[in-house]
Amino acid sequence: MQSALTHYKEQMKERVSFPSHTQKEISDLHGQCEAAAVHIFLECCFKDEDQRYLLELMKKQEAAMASNTVAMPTPVCLIENSSTGQLHVNQQALEILSQIDQPVVVVAIVGLYRTGKSYLMNKLAGKRSGFSLGATIQSHTKGIWMWCVPHPCKPGHTLVLLDTEGLGDVEKGDQKNDCWILALAVLLSSTLVYNKHLLVKCVFLRAGRYVTELTDLIKVKSQDSASDEEDIHFVRYFPQFIWAVRDFTLELKIEGVSVSADEYLEHALSLKKGFGKKVSDYNLPRECIRRYFPTRRCFVFVAPTAGENMSRVESMEENELSATFLQAAKQFCEYIFTQSTVKTIKGGHKVTGRMLGSLVSTYVDTISSGSVPCLDNAVLAMAQIENKAAVQQGLAVYQKGMEQSVQIPVTRDRISEQHRKWEKQALETFMKRSFKDDGHIHQKTLVDQIISHYTELVKRNDDLHRNMQQSACGSVRPDESQSTARSLSTPGGYKLYCEDRDHVVQQFRATPNKGTKAEDVLDQFLKQKKIEAASILLADQKLTENEKQIASKYPLHHWSITTLVLVL
Repeated sequence: MQSALTHYKEQMKERVSFPSHTQKEISDLHGQCEAAAVHIFLECCFKDEDQRYLLELMKKQEAAMASNTVAMPTPVCLIENSSTGQLHVNQQALEILSQIDQPVVVVAIVGLYRTGKSYLMNKLAGKRSGFSLGATIQSHTKGIWMWCVPHPCKPGHTLVLLDTEGLGDVEKGDQKNDCWILALAVLLSSTLVYNKHLLVKCVFLRAGRYVTELTDLIKVKSQDSASDEEDIHFVRYFPQFIWAVRDFTLELKIEGVSVSADEYLEHALSLKKGFGKKVSDYNLPRECIRRYFPTRRCFVFVAPTAGENMSRVESMEENELSATFLQAAKQFCEYIFTQSTVKTIKGGHKVTGRMLGSLVSTYVDTISSGSVPCLDNAVLAMAQIENKAAVQQGLAVYQKGMEQSVQIPVTRDRISEQHRKWEKQALETFMKRSFKDDGHIHQKTLVDQIISHYTELVKRNDDLHRNMQQSACGSVRPDESQSTARSLSTPGGYKLYCEDRDHVVQQFRATPNKGTKAEDVLDQFLKQKKIEAASILLADQKLTENEKQIASKYPLHHWSITTLVLVL
């Protein structure tokens, strides 16, 4: 089994390359490599009667396929933002996500343009370059860009990095478009990084303004609900929040006492007491951040280098950058790697790359139609897609298992035994992928399709048995004309006939692979011979009676050759 599995992994590694292969092409290659591995196993295995090791091999091959993380050499655009403000999903990016069956940790970064967002994302990817940094005061990243890399601390997980278009680009001049970019980052991520220079009042005013817009751009439930209930749901499904303060030049002190970055953030988010418009304007953005992002962290970064070198940070060696900056970047990355959680949706279901792609399409299509994205509707739409795919995946497991373990013609017991085994495997495969299958509708669909396949297989097996049995009966029948001419017309012919008939039965029963209907065919054959047997018995009785009469008239010791000739 190990040699077969090694062969499978080596072939997949050698033959599958990204992004030149589509999901369908990879699935086809998986099927080819799997079949080759199974062939190697069957040639080498010994006494695997219950196919336990074959089943284990197939499970490991499926796990190896699922554990493949797409190796993206560079980021790709996930959501394009046109010059008119229209959002479009990049199909190449969806194809990439469709190949990721692992749970995903999604980290999105937002903030004003030209604040160093891309540099931090490149650090998370473990690369010096990738996401475009730009070298001017214009917003360089357009739309939302994606980079999928193996998670450095969580085996079997994929880290999805989303770098968003800079907010507040004066050339774009469309605050609504900025809000949609932020809304998508919130909806898609499990950790949201807000990247901003300094930590001052105007920053909270602007950030809070974007956050307050989110409550108008995102709905949790499709039906109307109380605002307090909506707030509770927002808190539940909003991502973890990290405030990255860039080019920080102040001391982390409150009233002369040194504090941590987190304590400094909480102090900056504290509310003023009192009433009036000024107090309300001061408190509103802070209230929004406190309410919708209860899990908060803060990291402060000094400038990485002197101002004249900022345009070439990407090409500078680390020993040329500020040690304090590098230490903060290291702590930031370690926190993301160890504390950022897997993206989940309502009901606690973990999101895979494939499911994330479904969410992206649903949200962008909803925004493009002029509607407000709804978490409930997005989950239901994704559930339909995933459950239909789960049915097909489960049915494929059943069909492939039956094809490899049942080579008709076989006995009914053999088919039933394998049917039960692979039906169980198919249902387990279905359950791993499906969710929110209310009323077990899709599970029933899978069972119905399995029963249909099983019924058709049994019918084909019975038909093949019947044809083989009829052929087997014909092949072992004696040449009756020669037998009658040779011996059956003499006294005792019935005995000879019975011997010939019994010989036919013995030959038939000794014929291999007769199947489940062998005795039925044999009974039919013997029934057809009853009239013939009765005629031969009657003729034999007459011949025997004549022989007795002749013997009484002509005692045998008086017979001569002439007498025998005359008698006969």
